[in-house]
Amino acid sequence: MSRIILATDAWYPQVNGVVRTIDMTARTLRAMGHTVEIIEPTGLLAIGVPFYPEIRLCFPRTGPLYKRILKFNPDHVHITTEGPLGLAVRQFCRNRNWAFSTSYHTKFPEYLRRLAFIPESWSYPFLRWFHSAADPMMTATPSLEAELRARGFNGLHARWSRGVDLTQFRPRPKAASAWPAPVLLYVGRVSNEKNIEAFLKLDTPGTKVVVGDGPARLPLQGKYPAAKFLGYQKGEALAECYAQADLFVFPSLTDTFGLVVIEALASGVPVAAFPATGPVDIITRPELGACDDDLGKAVTRALATGVRAECIEEAKKYTWENCTRQFIDNLVLVNEGHVPPPRRWKRKVKQKPTQA
Repeated sequence: MSRIILATDAWYPQVNGVVRTIDMTARTLRAMGHTVEIIEPTGLLAIGVPFYPEIRLCFPRTGPLYKRILKFNPDHVHITTEGPLGLAVRQFCRNRNWAFSTSYHTKFPEYLRRLAFIPESWSYPFLRWFHSAADPMMTATPSLEAELRARGFNGLHARWSRGVDLTQFRPRPKAASAWPAPVLLYVGRVSNEKNIEAFLKLDTPGTKVVVGDGPARLPLQGKYPAAKFLGYQKGEALAECYAQADLFVFPSLTDTFGLVVIEALASGVPVAAFPATGPVDIITRPELGACDDDLGKAVTRALATGVRAECIEEAKKYTWENCTRQFIDNLVLVNEGHVPPPRRWKRKVKQKPTQA
């Protein structure tokens, strides 16, 4: 069994796919007998990002951080985020000539462009540099790998898919509803980068339901009063939201996978989406739903062709055990022994010749 460090800037109380993936991977690794240390921001000095306050950037003191890593004595180091904490662990590994792996979870360049008008040409070079020292760099889907390869990323030869809790997200009996059918569901953060308005403005019959919260909730709730905004849901309440829907609509153009897509499938609900990274790799046949550049057409087709039993069966491929085994297979050993950091170069001072 191995000793594994997972380093992440994203952690609770954030509610997103990155946190969920790291948490469930760590839990599954421990259940398999591995020893896992999660290096995350709890207890560290942090500030909220002005245009995305739920994300907090922490500023670790490198001395205590490095001692913690050395004390844990890992066999593997995996860095999941490109923030200050990920950077600090990356620098530690580089200083000691330790091999490490990374994974690409979030399209921050696209988010920064939509939320802060920062050009992608500024942020992609940083991400290429960050991941260039890793081998491998893990990606969740073939479409994401192809996209990053086209942008000049290297080391892209490791797949790390995602999982779903099939005991929680499962088909359930349909309850009588006062809402007109069909019920079209969105689950996720309610913010501009999720492109939710593309869903809400559709001229489709039935009821649109939004589960989640975020800075765009109040403006969208005011603009689309017919839609039902339920706020954050979790546990059984969230699972019931999925199970009572007739169709799941995923309007995002910037996600790298979309855990909510496989949660919907596991609940027996077909999916309508744009042909973007993530959904295009999952919704591969009509029985599972439809992907289309016209989201309205995707909704119409998915309602017509989706098959509940086929969705449930497809979701069984996406267990946390399966994707954690993928993760383990991708890990690389750090160098044997602790290699000390390189000494700083010192300028040699010539000695003056002694007088005879």
